[in-house]
Amino acid sequence: MSKVKVGVIGGAGYTAGELLRLLFHHPNIEISYIHSKSHAGEPVWRVHSDLVVAPHWHFSENHHEEIDVLFLCLGHGESEVFLAQNPFPKKVKIIDLSQDFRILEKDHGFLYGLPEMQREKISQAQKIANPGCFATCIQLALLPLAQTQNLQDEIHITGVTGSTGAGQKLQATTHFSWRDSNISVYKAFQHQHLKEIGQSLKQLQTNFSQAINFIPMRGNFTRGILASTYMKSSLSEKEAKEIYSRHYQSHPFVYLLEENPDLKQVINTNNCFIYLRKYQDKLHIISIIDNLLKGASGQAVQNMNLMFGWDEKTALQLKAASF
Repeated sequence: MSKVKVGVIGGAGYTAGELLRLLFHHPNIEISYIHSKSHAGEPVWRVHSDLVVAPHWHFSENHHEEIDVLFLCLGHGESEVFLAQNPFPKKVKIIDLSQDFRILEKDHGFLYGLPEMQREKISQAQKIANPGCFATCIQLALLPLAQTQNLQDEIHITGVTGSTGAGQKLQATTHFSWRDSNISVYKAFQHQHLKEIGQSLKQLQTNFSQAINFIPMRGNFTRGILASTYMKSSLSEKEAKEIYSRHYQSHPFVYLLEENPDLKQVINTNNCFIYLRKYQDKLHIISIIDNLLKGASGQAVQNMNLMFGWDEKTALQLKAASF
């Protein structure tokens, strides 16, 4: 079988580094170019030091070689501009990791790429908008309830994310001296991922109109997301677990646990762990992911696998680093 040719735009950021690490071990692809304006001509390992094992990879100014699939690892707002200025042939599959095409308010031709929601549609798509990290973690906690029309009241979520969620560009709130031994709330009730969460829930449960109350927090760790979600529910704990088990039984990266999870169990994997408990009339759901893998680059590779008809798990059978 001839290998699929891959192009990567915005190759110097965190998500691109994780993507390249996964693609290095993917048996069905070959890298045609890794584009970066700021590092053109440099070895990739100068920026992504773990890729010293790929000394032949260099950043390039060129993005005109013939490819089969394009990954956009640009900042938010940049992907739409780049594609407008650099049209690609219709046969090229595109996976965008920014937020530019996630909301379906206008016809941009991109499909929202959450495999646990619409795997079959992804397998037929040409252009995928990869979901956001918080959005992925929270939606995986809620999809089974929306699918079975069991969202009955407003939703309350507290989520904490690692510093890599803010990207590679240095900011005051990602500086080690500020982040270490510290924690803070940001964008309370206004986080940008609320739009895509609400969009998906409404697609599955059209009569859902309750508030989604989301309090995001900056954690004093590097990577990972833990979302703690609760709502009023008439379901028993047993009924809820049966709904989740049915929904995720054919999805290889989502696991329903019987023990309260900790974040290290999913770090360096494409997995999502979910833990359910019922307290009086409240259903409590804990969901955890690695924000750079299932929340970004791992999910992008998962989507590519589906688009080309490969095993969904190819290059994604990773072990967590638990200590």
